[in-house]
Amino acid sequence: MIDGQTQLYRARDLIRKASRIVAFSGAGVSTESGLADFRSQGGLWERYRIVTFQEFLAGHENRVEYWSMRRELIPGLLAARPNPAHYALAKLEQAGQLRCVITQNIDGLHQAAGSQRVIELHGTNMTASCLSCHSQWPIAEIQQRLEAGDLDPHCIACHGLIKPDTVSFGQAMPVEAMEDAYQEAAACDLLLMIGSSLEVQPANQFPLVAHQRGANLIFINRTATSYDHLAAVSFAGSAGGVLATLVE
Repeated sequence: MIDGQTQLYRARDLIRKASRIVAFSGAGVSTESGLADFRSQGGLWERYRIVTFQEFLAGHENRVEYWSMRRELIPGLLAARPNPAHYALAKLEQAGQLRCVITQNIDGLHQAAGSQRVIELHGTNMTASCLSCHSQWPIAEIQQRLEAGDLDPHCIACHGLIKPDTVSFGQAMPVEAMEDAYQEAAACDLLLMIGSSLEVQPANQFPLVAHQRGANLIFINRTATSYDHLAAVSFAGSAGGVLATLVE
């Protein structure tokens, strides 16, 4: 068992020696900005039924149910601000050491902190688009329509369905983002896995891909994962606290 200080020294050494670092972030990074994990006790998925993409397309009542959950979610997203973990990764990128952030999160907080190259595996909830003509709006504008009583918003231009630019259950993963993430994970020599339980497929495969290609792994997560045995160094604690200390 290595002590915490030894872990820090070892992780810092790995970061200093790496030439191609990639970060992989999950919901644990966002929770430190006050955003609840959907899967956690009392989370939105415990209180709302998951409306699949196919159901969303199929009927008005399904879309009203879907947007009811989103109406509760959006204000928290708009109010959230980056935390020390986001800023530490942005600082590492600005120093020329971090290639990119691969994220499962949909809140745009990496970009808000200054990260330039963010690969969003599950899309973003900060914008919404028409599924027909692809017109796009800030999510705040759609929230205004929801609060005004438009419970199934349609495109003003073509009357097509509007949906947040996130990947819903039953919807295909974004091909370009998945390909970019795979290439970055396969080519890195150090992967920082931050705030993910590594339970969601196929996103949880990227640390495995990096390890198989010879990269070192640093895990920062409050709870254990089934991939912990692959990590060169593991931290069970706050993403912001550990990352800020490492990047100082």
